[in-house]
Amino acid sequence: MSRRVVGVTLDNLEHLSKHSRTCVFWELAPHLKEQAEEFGDTEFEKEAWVSSVLLEWGSCGRIIYCDGIPAGSVFYAPPAAVPRSLAFPTSPASADAVLMTGLEVLPEFRGGGLGRVLVQTVAKDLTRRGVKAIEAFGDNQPDDDGPSCVTPTDFLLQVGFKTVRPHPRWPRLRLELRSASSWKEDVEAALERLLSSVTVTNTIAEPSFRPA
Repeated sequence: MSRRVVGVTLDNLEHLSKHSRTCVFWELAPHLKEQAEEFGDTEFEKEAWVSSVLLEWGSCGRIIYCDGIPAGSVFYAPPAAVPRSLAFPTSPASADAVLMTGLEVLPEFRGGGLGRVLVQTVAKDLTRRGVKAIEAFGDNQPDDDGPSCVTPTDFLLQVGFKTVRPHPRWPRLRLELRSASSWKEDVEAALERLLSSVTVTNTIAEPSFRPA
């Protein structure tokens, strides 16, 4: 099975699942979300949010494809661009972190590690951009019957997040990112160890002459 991960753009929003395409749980404050669901167009609101974050901050989502079929997605943004984050009892998110919000893997593709791949892709992107950490609000009591807007805590712990503010239902978790400089230092140190363990000998064979 071939896997491909691409950034979310206005041109590929239609590849998101219906839930991800219309869910504005994170993108709007609670009262505005209710108004959009009752009187407005949540798909339009999601597109407007993506457009705004792309313009002001940069890449804010990833879509993963399996054999060319959209299999899941994830969104992330600075806390200031995620109004719902302020409504959690474990808020606010840390100022040096980016929030990972809606992460979804479609049911028929679960169990194959795609969620982990999405998190790793987000971590790689944010490390390159100099971000220190990813934070996420977890759900200790996820509903397995349908799509959820909040990532299960157990999954976050499995992929390396650690709880920074516990709560019976909505803990806040954090994944520290290694800076680009630390990656470089580790590579240089590994090369130095490798070179120091290798002894190069240049032996020049002296020609031998037999007396005539």
